[in-house]
Amino acid sequence: MVFSSIVFLYIFLPIMLLIYFVVPRKLKNAVMILASLVFFAWGEIRYIFIMLILAVMDFFCGKGINKNEGNKPKQKLYLFIDIGVNLLILFFFKYADFIIANINEILNTQIPLLNIPLPIGVSFNTFQSLSYIIDVYRGTVKCEKSFYNYLTYTTLFPQIIAGPIVRYETVDEELETKKISMDNFSKGMRRFIVGLGKKVLIANNVGALWNIIEIGEYSEMSMLLSWTSIIAFALQIYFDFSGYSDMAIGLANIFGMDFDENFNYPYISKSITEFWRRWHITLGSWFRDYIYIPLGGNKKGFLKQIRNILIVWFLTGAWHGASWNFILWGLFFGVILILEKVILLKLLKKLPTWTNYVYTAFLVLISWVIFAFEDLGKVKDYLFTMFHLNKTNIVNAEGLYYLKNYFIIIVIGLILSTPVISKLLKKLEKKQSNIRSILITGVYIGILVLSTASLVSDSYNPFLYFRF
Repeated sequence: MVFSSIVFLYIFLPIMLLIYFVVPRKLKNAVMILASLVFFAWGEIRYIFIMLILAVMDFFCGKGINKNEGNKPKQKLYLFIDIGVNLLILFFFKYADFIIANINEILNTQIPLLNIPLPIGVSFNTFQSLSYIIDVYRGTVKCEKSFYNYLTYTTLFPQIIAGPIVRYETVDEELETKKISMDNFSKGMRRFIVGLGKKVLIANNVGALWNIIEIGEYSEMSMLLSWTSIIAFALQIYFDFSGYSDMAIGLANIFGMDFDENFNYPYISKSITEFWRRWHITLGSWFRDYIYIPLGGNKKGFLKQIRNILIVWFLTGAWHGASWNFILWGLFFGVILILEKVILLKLLKKLPTWTNYVYTAFLVLISWVIFAFEDLGKVKDYLFTMFHLNKTNIVNAEGLYYLKNYFIIIVIGLILSTPVISKLLKKLEKKQSNIRSILITGVYIGILVLSTASLVSDSYNPFLYFRF
């Protein structure tokens, strides 16, 4: 089940909301747990037991750490057990076939692949569990004494599929005392509808171009079409993922909780450093707090800082998928970030602002080519076409046809990837008038109606980040 589906919007969510707001406060977590298990079981029922077993282990390891305060060896034992089992599950499902395939390639063996389906959202779920147990060990959060509350946290259906990564400290008080109010409900519904519109009206439509182009022959594509298509992919992945995050944050507000923001208009960044402060914020902060800083960050000399950056970005790439293109994608950013720290940021400050935007957009688009294709041969062919290195046409009839058909949705996507419209809506919301209220309400209803109509009539509705 996905948020952008008729089943979720008009069957699952209304029933869940009705039950959630009717039952007494002490039963709301029970409703949330049951709804989350149903939501997850809709497409992955065979993996529910793994989720439950890991939740039990996290909870009791956390209690073990808390009980043995002052006894570091025992605390470390509980910590290593929990981290080890969580990572073992992640590696088994996500990386086993990747490792086997590379062994076969290097040693010319024929070890059969396991071909085990990847549990939806396994990376997000694992990182949440790890953040909890590490924070309990560090003493930065209290150990949860109620398994009932912890199970609510670890199975939260709004973000169980594709984030944002919610740390326990973000919702610990709200697990017990939720901030349920009409204001939060209204704010949550508006945020959810905006996310739905991003996903259905923008990501799905602009992504239709990439869906056509990615299965073609890149060595025969025109230069114009290659640039048009990768811009379409960049918009698709942004509106797809940020739309899901908006829907998750909106649902959290409805149920009386607050999730951290995950995107802050990354495509208006003036450097790659800034881009990664704005893109997938919860993932970046997770790697900073649990990998980069524990390795020493930037406090143990420049060479170790470079090492730490490369380790973090190797892991960031690997987190996104078990394929060499994702690792290359992560290291691509790692190298650029190092160069920016050394010299590029100083140089960019001396250049006109527009050149900073062009520089960042150019590198981000190159990165999306690497990200989009698991076959590195296709990455090469596509990049060669973008830079006219394979001597294909710069412009041809096919490129002009697709540019004409997708020009408007691409322009709309580019405008909406900036804060222009958002600032306009906020200004309207601040003005106290009946006309303003009617206008704002009409906008949200319009988005919901158009999204519903699109879902009914269109079968193309993927969530790109489900595979991560």
